[in-house]
Amino acid sequence: MAKKPAARIIGTGRAVPETVLTNADLERIVDTSDEWITTRTGIKERRIVQRGEKTSDYCIKAARLALESARVSPEELDFIVIATISGDMRFPATAVYVQGALGAVNATAWDISATCSGFMFGLYQGEALIALGRAKKGLVIGAELLTTITNWTDRGTCVLFGDGAGAVVLAEATDERGILATYIGTSGDQTHLLYCYGRGTAGSLNNGASTTDDVMFMNGSEVFRHAVRTMGKAAVETLARAKLTPDQVDWLIPHQANIRIIQATAERLNLPMERVFVNIDRYGNTSSASVPIAIDEARREGIVKDGQTVLSVVFGGGFTWGGAAIRF
Repeated sequence: MAKKPAARIIGTGRAVPETVLTNADLERIVDTSDEWITTRTGIKERRIVQRGEKTSDYCIKAARLALESARVSPEELDFIVIATISGDMRFPATAVYVQGALGAVNATAWDISATCSGFMFGLYQGEALIALGRAKKGLVIGAELLTTITNWTDRGTCVLFGDGAGAVVLAEATDERGILATYIGTSGDQTHLLYCYGRGTAGSLNNGASTTDDVMFMNGSEVFRHAVRTMGKAAVETLARAKLTPDQVDWLIPHQANIRIIQATAERLNLPMERVFVNIDRYGNTSSASVPIAIDEARREGIVKDGQTVLSVVFGGGFTWGGAAIRF
C-alpha cells in the first residue's frame, strides 16, 4: 500500500504566445516540408514569442491562472520555483521578477536549470519542502522561450521548438489524492550532445540570435536514442516508487518532445495511445513547459478527472530525466 501523499496539485495554469508558426511557414524559411516534420516529430504548429516578450511575462500569466483555479492568493505562497533555461537574464532569477509581479511577499523565489526535465525537478523540490513541513503552499512553473535561442538555419532543430509556460500550485495533501512518487536523475557524460552557451531573453538579441554561441546545438539522432531508452526506464522506476502497475495508470502525460519518443514510452508500459495525452502537434517541444502545459490543458478540458492517476515522465539535456505519479 502506497503511503499517503504529502503534497498535491490544487491548481493549474498555462500561457502561450498568440503567434502561430505552422509547418507551412517553416517551408518558406528552411528546406523542409510539412510531411517531413509531421512524420518525424508529430508537430504541425508551434507558438512563438514576438520581440520584446520575456519568459517572466508568460510565467506571470500562467501563475495567475493557476492561483485563480486553486483559489489561493499570492500572499499565501511560501515558495516560487521556476524551471527554465531561457530566463529573462543571467541574474537575477526569473522567479524573482515573478514574485514581485504577483505580490507574493511571503514567498522565497528561485530558478532551476534542468532543461526539458526542469518542471519535474521543481516538482521534486516543492513536494520535498511540503513533506518536510518547511512550506504549506507553493508555485512550480516550467517556462521556456526556446525560439529565442533557436538556429533558424538548422532545419533539424528549428522545426521542433515552441514557447510557453505552465504552472501548478502545490499544497499539503489532505486525503489520498496527491503526488504519489517523484523521481529524478542526471548523467553528465553526454553534455556535448545538447547544449547552448546562451544569454537571457530580455536582452537585445531577443528573437534574433546572431552567433553560434547564442543558439542551441543538438545532435538529434543521439538525443533521440537516449531519450527513448531513458524515458521508458524513468516510467518504470516512477511506477515502482509509487507501488503502481501500468494498468493502474489512467493517463500518461509525457514530455512532448517527439511523437515517436512518446509512442515508444507508451509501448514500454504496454499502454494504448488512447491513454496518452498528446498536444505536441499544436505546441511543439516547449521543454520544461511541456508537462505543466499538458496537465493544465488535460484538466481544464475534463480529460483528466478527479480520482484519476497520471504518470508523467521527462527527459532533457544534461542528460536529465525524471517522473511523477499523481492522483488528481
